[in-house]
Amino acid sequence: MAETLAMSEPLAFGAAGRVAVIDVGSNSVRMVVYDRTIRVPVVLFNEKVMCGLGRGVASTGRLSADGVALALATLRRFACLLRAMKVGAVEAVATAAVRDADNGVEFVAQASAACGRKVRILSGQEEARLSALGVAAGIPDARGLVGDLGGGSLELVEIDGATQGRRATLPLGPLVLADRAGGDLNVAKRLIDEALASLDWLGAARGRALYGVGGAWRALGRIEMELAGYPLHLLHQYVMEDAAVRMLCRRITRMSHKSLEKLPGAPKRRTDTLPYAALVLDRVVRATKVERVVLSSFGLREGVLYDYMPGPVRAEDPLLAACQLLSNRLGRFPDHAEELALWTAPLFASETGHRRRLRLAACYIGDIGWRIHPDYRAEHSMEEVLRAPLVGLEHPERAMLALALHARYRGVQRSAAADRLSLLLDPEQINWCQGIGHALRLAHTLSGAAPGILDDCPIGVEAGAVVLRLAGRCRDLASDEVTRRLEALARVLGMTPLMAVD
Repeated sequence: MAETLAMSEPLAFGAAGRVAVIDVGSNSVRMVVYDRTIRVPVVLFNEKVMCGLGRGVASTGRLSADGVALALATLRRFACLLRAMKVGAVEAVATAAVRDADNGVEFVAQASAACGRKVRILSGQEEARLSALGVAAGIPDARGLVGDLGGGSLELVEIDGATQGRRATLPLGPLVLADRAGGDLNVAKRLIDEALASLDWLGAARGRALYGVGGAWRALGRIEMELAGYPLHLLHQYVMEDAAVRMLCRRITRMSHKSLEKLPGAPKRRTDTLPYAALVLDRVVRATKVERVVLSSFGLREGVLYDYMPGPVRAEDPLLAACQLLSNRLGRFPDHAEELALWTAPLFASETGHRRRLRLAACYIGDIGWRIHPDYRAEHSMEEVLRAPLVGLEHPERAMLALALHARYRGVQRSAAADRLSLLLDPEQINWCQGIGHALRLAHTLSGAAPGILDDCPIGVEAGAVVLRLAGRCRDLASDEVTRRLEALARVLGMTPLMAVD
């Protein structure tokens, strides 16, 4: 028998130590290990094995024998890694294929012994609830309908932030659907439409967003990105308009297996189920009449974590929490960020709440490139923002943060990477990036990025001029470099510079 892990309360927030979530799905078995239980925990380990437990469940009533063997071997491997990583708490859950199979309970007993932790079988309603919680964790302002497509089922949930409305689970996962339809896409289409027609509340999502969760739908998003030449390779909060979704899905369902394998971005492990995933997405978009599909990398596993979060932790802004964590890890003087936020505020007095949030985020991460050679700081910081696990911001907002840091280190000098990223933004947004970047550039030059200085060097806008006041002990901070950077900031803001030394 596998060694039992010593755990009392699962995923206790506020407790020190690493935590893990094991997701025994219909198509894959995945384990994610997080550094600790905070609002946006850092992923230390993330591994997925395509076991195919749900293959044949619809026709045989039993989990795939080969899938069971591979799943148990995978769970034993995970148990070894959990012990080596000294993970303090683990939550293990199983979804559609396991709950629907005649031998699901028998498998769960074996799986629990293999991973050293009791595996909990989620009901369809509970799976839907947790998936929607995961979306809320990563996209706090989500409004519309969550659709989580696993290998065995489709969960649909009305969502308004962290508040959920009606929800349902349908046997429309690609593995189950292909089995039920006998490999006939026309039959599959009829099965999908019949299932969706049983939900008379889907029309309430008309004109809103469908938040797509699950590896199959993310695979479709990756294909769309490649075909469109999209400048970012980030699936979380990637937006596809309804017409583009229907066109992509129609193309996928009409392609042969060999053609799918050659399609840019298409994962070879999913080519046999991808047409069914595309068909489900197409029929859901048509039935609900949503205007766009927003992909979410957060789903069931993140929902399990979010479910354990105390109210005050949930209430934290995930973007600012993640940026603060990044600052603590990579910045020289993390406490300087709060001063930067106060110091730059007078320059952007008319900003909206959304822009204020982005400015605060930029202040937190404005010094993350200091360890890098000066010639590469701009590109490195920009790429760090583009690749960091930041959530709670749309792609144009991420691009704005990245370009703001590029300007913070390079000023108005352009680069091919920055120009490509600028394609996501309009001129006003680009000007904002330059303004924030130059403000941070001046602040860090003036203060040396050290806390306790900026409070005595106020900056503001007076009669069309950017005025920097240096008084008392701060008079000695004046320099040619400070003057040049004040002038550059004023040019970007369309004002004149003024340094008042008292």
